[in-house]
Amino acid sequence: MAELLAVAFLGGLITSLSPCIVPVLPVILAGGATSASRSRPYLIIAGLVVSFSLTVLLGTIVLSALGLPLSLLRWIGIGLLFLLAASLLIPGIAVWIEKPFSRLGASRYAKRGGGFVLGLSLGFVFVPCAGPVLSAISAAAANHRINASSLFVTLFYAAGAAIPLLILAILARRATTQWSSMRSHLPVVRRVAGVVLAVTTAAIAFGWLDSLQTAVPGYTSALENHIESSGSIAKSLQSLSGEKANPIAAKQAKSAAKDPARAAAGSPKAASLPDLGKAPDFKGIVDWLNTPGGQPLSLSALKGKVVLIDFWTYSCINCQRALPHVEAWYNDYKKDGFVVVGVHTPEFAFEHDVSNIRSEASKLGVDYPIAVDNNYGTWDAYNNDSWPADYLLDQTGEARAYSVGEGGYSAMETNIRALLTANGITHLPPRTDVSDRTPTNQDQTPETYVGYEYAPLNFVGTPVVNDKSTDYHAPSSIPQSTAAFNGQWTDHKQEATAGTKATIQLRFDASNVYLVMGGSGTVGVSYNGHPLTTLAVSGVPKLYTLFSGSSVQSGLLTLTFSPGVQAFDFTFG
Repeated sequence: MAELLAVAFLGGLITSLSPCIVPVLPVILAGGATSASRSRPYLIIAGLVVSFSLTVLLGTIVLSALGLPLSLLRWIGIGLLFLLAASLLIPGIAVWIEKPFSRLGASRYAKRGGGFVLGLSLGFVFVPCAGPVLSAISAAAANHRINASSLFVTLFYAAGAAIPLLILAILARRATTQWSSMRSHLPVVRRVAGVVLAVTTAAIAFGWLDSLQTAVPGYTSALENHIESSGSIAKSLQSLSGEKANPIAAKQAKSAAKDPARAAAGSPKAASLPDLGKAPDFKGIVDWLNTPGGQPLSLSALKGKVVLIDFWTYSCINCQRALPHVEAWYNDYKKDGFVVVGVHTPEFAFEHDVSNIRSEASKLGVDYPIAVDNNYGTWDAYNNDSWPADYLLDQTGEARAYSVGEGGYSAMETNIRALLTANGITHLPPRTDVSDRTPTNQDQTPETYVGYEYAPLNFVGTPVVNDKSTDYHAPSSIPQSTAAFNGQWTDHKQEATAGTKATIQLRFDASNVYLVMGGSGTVGVSYNGHPLTTLAVSGVPKLYTLFSGSSVQSGLLTLTFSPGVQAFDFTFG
């Protein structure tokens, strides 16, 4: 643990010397120069460490629980910074701000200049480079794994990032107190600092410094990644984030390496199937669908049955292509003691809604039991990392086969039949006959998210702006397997909402193109300049087919959105 804390501190220190720190430098310098109090620089940095740590660890959890936008804390910080800038420019506002602190002694607060509040405000808008340490902390927070380790690692990282800023704030205060010309003109210094603070806050709010940050070389990234990703540190960070190796998958891979031909074809005999270990029971399930009275299931209650645990989510095209196989197995073999449990673990926020899951599962023909795994409890118990993923259990609850992604349906059915035969079933129905729609095009355009969490990797043209209505301009040429916004869009973490004259151009290589959409409105679809169709979007966010071809096509789709329609994720087939 001591080594991990040292690396967290060093990672923060390196971050504070990188271009990521550009937006907060003027605030630190202006804040340090506006008071002669020796404690002010320390209060500023203490406030920054506290608010940054709380934002990283708890911000997403709290805002999601309250149904509030994830950008709220950032805008609260920006609002406070503007208020503090106004207090430096207008003495009356400073008096008004000091009133809540009167019980602590207004004069004491005024002397210190509200440094802690300034630091709190700054912590909400300080977004450093996401190196391995910060990524591990964020993953732990996203999966509700807040513990002493993640708390101390966050604090040490924040402290490392804050120390150079503290030095700058101290130097700014000393310049004010030691230079007689500045000391005699302190009111003027405060007003200048107020202007600097206001301008900097506006720059943070409207992203004016983004281009400067990207223009400055990221000279510290390689050093940070080298330090934080080596040896035992990488393992410690993996443990902190909650990522673990999937033991069932590891045993399956080891078994397949011994006899790859048998693994690919499936084993006709249960005795030949590898023993992949005891399967974990269902954990953290918030609701059950398609069970009598909504009652929960357990693996102990299913002993004696052959069970398939199918991890899926309803808007995932890979899952949708796999579902007909799973449904066919269930329908044909359930009378012989075969059970399917679909563990629905959401990818997008709207997939947490149980009514959405129920509605879409019905449309997709899923009538076997569904475990609603909104908190990733069962996903984590299996150390699963993909949709779809199938775990086949024998009548004792031991895992005997594992499959991830699309394909391999024939081998999995062979394994199902082998376990049913070993369980005493002597007359099985004929094998199912479902077309395998797994894409075989090696150059197929990869899945492309529209929300800003991933969009910059696949979008060209105007750089993506987070959580702000922006006018985008597509380039004259769209490279292969990329997309571009045009018109007015507001890009959020998981989706983008169309404004006026909103379009997306997508150059793809695939037979079929799909897009998860929500909101309400219409989307016009054109292919290589020729109109194809107009889609009506309404109700539960779900997958829509934009283009369907009999063979692989390479072309340009132009989608014209009415205001209010939400675009989540392009997938291809």
